[in-house]
Amino acid sequence: MNLPSPDINVIALQAYLTQTFGAVTIFALDRISGGQSNPTFFLTWGSRRMVLRKKPAGPILQGAHAIEREYRVLVALHPTGVPVPKPILLHEDPALLGTPFYLMERVEGRVFSDCALPELPAQDRAAIWMGMADALAQMHAVRPDAVGLGDYGKPGNYFERQIARWSRQWRASGSVPIPALDQLADWLPANLPPDDGAVSLAHGDFRLGNMLFHPTEPRVVAILDWELSTLGHPLADLGFCAMPWHTAPDEYGGILGLDHTALGLPTEAEFVARYRQGLTQTSTLLPFHKAFALFRFAVIFVGISDRARAGNAASDNAAELGHLAERFAARALAILPTT
Repeated sequence: MNLPSPDINVIALQAYLTQTFGAVTIFALDRISGGQSNPTFFLTWGSRRMVLRKKPAGPILQGAHAIEREYRVLVALHPTGVPVPKPILLHEDPALLGTPFYLMERVEGRVFSDCALPELPAQDRAAIWMGMADALAQMHAVRPDAVGLGDYGKPGNYFERQIARWSRQWRASGSVPIPALDQLADWLPANLPPDDGAVSLAHGDFRLGNMLFHPTEPRVVAILDWELSTLGHPLADLGFCAMPWHTAPDEYGGILGLDHTALGLPTEAEFVARYRQGLTQTSTLLPFHKAFALFRFAVIFVGISDRARAGNAASDNAAELGHLAERFAARALAILPTT
């Protein structure tokens, strides 16, 4: 038995699993590194290969780390063919492990954290990005009402509500002053595009590092980390996917400044065009949508830094990511129209 970090009561978990699935001789629990929010573990119970995902220990913001919502999305989407892990169970009583948790089936595949895909031959890199675009379009094509998610969020005025939410979170933070974030918090609500009425399931963190790709094929086999999902506008996710073209390699693995042709990387326009092949009715992606995505991620970095100072961040390098909030805010300002 492998023992993970001390925020898991292994003895209590083992008793629960025995009661739920029956006794076994093989039990392993291993912390998955890299996550910045909800602690996640590989769990082997006999022949079962699962993933356990829980809320972090310590005080958290109201509504944050909503693993119950993540589980609900998996239940809704798994029958549709959208690539998500098969949900197994949700345990909402915090008495067992200190917080609620859920189990899902472990999916085998590849994870790429660096958007330049240095581990792949140049000729294989564009196909990975196109596979990600296909998965995004497939997810957005699902009608929330048809899968029981019609009440998963408030339809309409998505950007207005999201800007207000993330602005409040930024202003409530004890972070050091970041004038660029203040400027964005003022500019975005004053420059909202007209609401076209488009509503879809919005993942909220749809990026390469949250995709699990087939072991040999350039297609997504599991979309991970649904913590920020809600009903929203498809261009919010698409703008979020465009961030690597506007951030540098030392800014969470962006590709700004790289020779895309030599490296076999697609342009932003090629990625967007591939997405639109699968979801032709989508409106035009504007600088607003990309600036909003960068603003939102900057505030997420502020939250990671705040949790690191409070001592309850889920990743060892959380403190190092705090400085990225200022850099992402500056990248967002650079996208904005000059007139």
